[in-house]
Parts: sequence; C-alpha cells; structure tokens
Amino acid sequence: MEKLLLLGAEAIAQGAIDGGMSGVYAYPGTPSTEITEYIQNNKIAIERNIHRQWSANEKTAVEAALGMSYAGKRAMACMKHVGLNVAADPFINSAITGVNGGLVITVADDPSMHSSQNEQDSRFYGKFAMIPMLEPSNQQEAYDMAYDSFEVSEQFKIPVLIRITTRLSHSRSGITRKELKPENKLSYPDDPIQFVLLPSNARKRYKGLLSIQSAIEEAAEKSKYNKYIEGKDKSLGIIACGIAFNYLMENYPDNNCPHPILKIGQYPMPYSLLDKIVNECEKILVLEDGYPFVEEQIKGYFDKSGKITGRLSGAIPRDGELNPDVVGKALGKEIKQYFKVPEVISNRPPELCSGCAHRDIYNALNETMKEFGKQKVFSDIGCYTLGALPPWNAINSCVDMGASITMAKGAADAGVRPSVAVIGDSTFTHSGMTALLDCVYENTPVTIIIADNATTAMTGGQTSPATGRLEEICIGLGVKPEHVRVLTPLPKFHEEMVKVIREELLYEGVSVIIPRRECIQTATRSKKEQKVKTEEVAQ
Repeated sequence: MEKLLLLGAEAIAQGAIDGGMSGVYAYPGTPSTEITEYIQNNKIAIERNIHRQWSANEKTAVEAALGMSYAGKRAMACMKHVGLNVAADPFINSAITGVNGGLVITVADDPSMHSSQNEQDSRFYGKFAMIPMLEPSNQQEAYDMAYDSFEVSEQFKIPVLIRITTRLSHSRSGITRKELKPENKLSYPDDPIQFVLLPSNARKRYKGLLSIQSAIEEAAEKSKYNKYIEGKDKSLGIIACGIAFNYLMENYPDNNCPHPILKIGQYPMPYSLLDKIVNECEKILVLEDGYPFVEEQIKGYFDKSGKITGRLSGAIPRDGELNPDVVGKALGKEIKQYFKVPEVISNRPPELCSGCAHRDIYNALNETMKEFGKQKVFSDIGCYTLGALPPWNAINSCVDMGASITMAKGAADAGVRPSVAVIGDSTFTHSGMTALLDCVYENTPVTIIIADNATTAMTGGQTSPATGRLEEICIGLGVKPEHVRVLTPLPKFHEEMVKVIREELLYEGVSVIIPRRECIQTATRSKKEQKVKTEEVAQ
C-alpha cells in the first residue's frame, strides 16, 4: 500500500478516512487542529464529500458526531484536552446511549502547557465513561488505531477514545496505508429508544454498559497494542504508555533494553500483563506522558512495598511533558548536554503581531480605563489574551472559553463598575452567546468588547461562524440595537474608539462593542494568494 510522511495528527486523519469515516466534527485547538485541517484538504475526503466543517464548539461537535452515528455512519469528533471539558456532557452520556455507526472521540493532550491552561490527562475521562481507550506510541500506530477504532466502537456499540499528546501530534514519520474501506450505509438503531435517556431507559442502558465491561477488559488483554517484552534483568520492570515507549527506546538505540517492558496502548489496563511484570520484577518504573494514571491505579491494586515508582514517587517529575532525557535520568543513565541552546532559538514569550487590530483596541481601552480604575477587565482565550503582557497589561483574567462575559457579569453583580469583558469573534460563538443571554436576561451593566478579526486566529486562521453576523446575533439575543457599536480599530480612529468605549462603560445595561478589522496574518495571506491568481490569469 501507499506510504506517506505524516504528522501524528495527520496519521489519525488518514486512518479515519481509510477506515470508512463519513464525518469529522471539531473545534480548532492546539495540538488537535491538524486532524480536521488534513481531512478538509484530503482528496478522498473531498471526493466522498465527508463532512469536514468546523463546529461552533466541542460540545456541538460531539453531539453532531453522535447524530451521524445514530444514522449508522462512522464519525469522529476531535478536540484538545480542555475541549473535552466542554464536551463532557454528551461524551459521558454517549457511553450510556451507545452508538449505531462507529463513534471515535480523538483528544490531544498538552503536557507542559505549550498552548493550554492546564495539563489534564484525558485518560481519566475515558475511565470515567467506561469506554475503550487507545493511545498510540508512534505515527503508524496513530494511523492504525484510527483505522481500527471504528470497528472496536461497532463491536461494543459504544464510543472509543483515542488519546495523543503534543509531541506525537506534531512530529512526523512514515506510515503505510491500508485498504480504503467503504462508508457505512444509512441505518437506524435496532432499539428505537436507544438514544432516549429518560431515567427508566437510562437505567437499563447503564446496566448494559456495566455488563460489557468484562468483554472490554478482555479485548484490552488480547490487544495487539498491549505487548509484554521479555528482559533478562528483572531488577527493574518498565511500564511504558503511548509515546513514553518511544522515549524509552530512544535510550536504547540498539532496541536492546535489558529490562522487561510492558507497552500499553489500549485501555482498560491489561491486568494479567501488569500482574506478570509486577510479580516478576523487583522494582517497577511507570512511564506515562501526563498524569500518573496507570501508576496511581496499580499502586492501589498491587503495591504494598513501595516498589512501584513514577510520577507519584518523584522518579519522574510530577508536572511537564515526558522526554527521552527525563526517562534516561529515571533509568539511572548519565544525561549529557552536548550543545547549548543558542539565544536566537531560546524560548521567547509570544506577542501580538505587528499591525494586529488588538493592539489598537487595547490602546484605546487602556486610555479609557484610566478614568475608571484597574482590575475590571475580564478576558477570554485567543490572541487577545496576550493583552495581559507588557506593554498593555490590559486584562485581568483568562480561565476558559466564554468565561470573560460570565465573570464580568458576576463582578457586576458584586458591584464592580464598570465591568468589561474582552472576547474574540470565534470564542463568542463557541461559548459566549449563552453568557451574553444571562446578561441580557438581568440587564446586567456590563460592556462586552467582541474583537472581530474575522477568523479563528490563534489556531491558524480557521473560519469562524461569527463572520459577518455578530451584530444580528447580539441583537437577536436581546441587546438593544443602539448599544451594539461597531468600530474600526486603527490608530487614526483612536479618539473615536475612546469616546465610544467611555459612553458604553457609563451605560447601566448590556452593551456590545465590536472592533472589526481582519487579522493581519490572514489579510497578508489573502493578498499573496490573490496576487498569485492574478499572475496566473495574466499568463
């Protein structure tokens, strides 16, 4: 079959396409974004008309994917780890409704918080939902797991979770494709009320979920992704989960690790294999990228002597992502640093792009707020979150998607005047609209600045459902039309922006200010593309 050089995220996308998927639903979030982007540009996906548009948020993505599964088709929902928090309600309940067509939830975790608010480990969600989980150690396994996961989902009639981390998602390797499967035909659930979670039916469905746990555990025990590798030196046994297996083998370039290894790629945990390695070896080192998910469970299940080590014991740092050096140190190897990192490529804090409209917004907002005092501006997640850094120092919060408006509401309810929220156009349609509805319902005195750059800029310039319709959305939610103000954030309009912001800060009700100017990056890219098209026409 064909061989391709792919990122881990792209390998999952190709595996899902080749596995007969009919639709992907997602909201962009690093490090998961490239899965959907790959499908959007894939020739087979285009020819088959696989659904591949962005969803408003992760919750709607999982619900839409579940709807496609209801109709008998194979579907995937993709998100980053904090996106699974947003989608938790349909995610957990879909394990109880079960599926018709195969349903796969792919989540990309971000240890070390390269572009995230926390380091959470999505394996806990999978365990909580009591569904099968797959965790690839390399790009080929990422492809294979995505390809196989629909079959696993349809075998047990429940969703499957694929969990990857940043380094696997964003590193590239060769993969070998398998045969392209046909898409499922349209069909309906055998039980017409399978998806109706009224208590009487939900109780039956939950008992059904519990009844298949032993079969799911048996499948993990027999899985080709769980492997016991014998070793002569039983002074140490190593349990390596997902990409941790790659990091382990980088410390043994000849692939000759002297210690027994249990490689885990499918959950629930294979307890017979765990029992074997724990009983055979004097000490156990658990390697996992993320939380001490496996270590915590086997400590309670097996450990009476303190022989199991890992993140909980301090053998592996409790926070941050795993890497070959961390693994080597835990193995007792000397870690040498051969080269110093040149200053030119050392880590530097991110900053707003030159010419970014958010710069002009914050300049105007800061000048206006001099009259009203500090620590009254609540922000959200996007490029504009960089307004917390110098030289702007303009915002005072960033918690989760949509929290800016509801936090501003709570502060206003507490008596803060003025109370200001800053949110982006895509984030607003992701999670801000319901927050605005709360404000409208109580006519809370808040001023909401929706920084409209006509794209989802922070994750690479994906389309936004808000483009061109923010005013009608806000008015439709009940904001008075005279208090929906549209501005052009440019230095020459600075005084006008200050004037409008001041007027709305003094208004004792809900007001929305929409500073609108296209993202400088997408504008530049569009101009280059247009220039190329013009030159092609001229030729």
